[in-house]
Amino acid sequence: MTDANRMKPQTAAKKLNIYLPAAPEHFRETPLTHDEFVALQADPPEWLRQLRREGPFPRAEVARKLGVTITALKAGDADRPYTAEEIRALLDDQPEWLRSARAALAARRAADGVRGGDGVRGGDGVRGDADVRGDGDSGADGNSTGNGGEDA
Repeated sequence: MTDANRMKPQTAAKKLNIYLPAAPEHFRETPLTHDEFVALQADPPEWLRQLRREGPFPRAEVARKLGVTITALKAGDADRPYTAEEIRALLDDQPEWLRSARAALAARRAADGVRGGDGVRGGDGVRGDADVRGDGDSGADGNSTGNGGEDA
């Protein structure tokens, strides 16, 4: 298979919902065939399971886990990769920008009639904090921030 038929590491990382710089060197530098990509999804190696569990997470995943938009991350000067531990700490002791951004997104979703995940913590319909609290395989469901690109 030629390189033209292979998936670039950046594309694969985005589809796997992982932060590419945190992936092993062989993943960062080697384009994948479709079959290799499907195999990663079906039976993730330990490094991929660990990245999904512990991070660091890409911006969209951080926003989803915190229950905010990417725009809110930028406005809160928090637009960077975070680990699961850092996200837990932010959720446990929420700064003002995070509290207000979560409330604003929840209100906007309620007004739009959008229903989020299971509503763990705060009933705002954002499943993100459940992911960092131990259900493990964050990102496997393909969800992102839920903002539909309107703030990205």
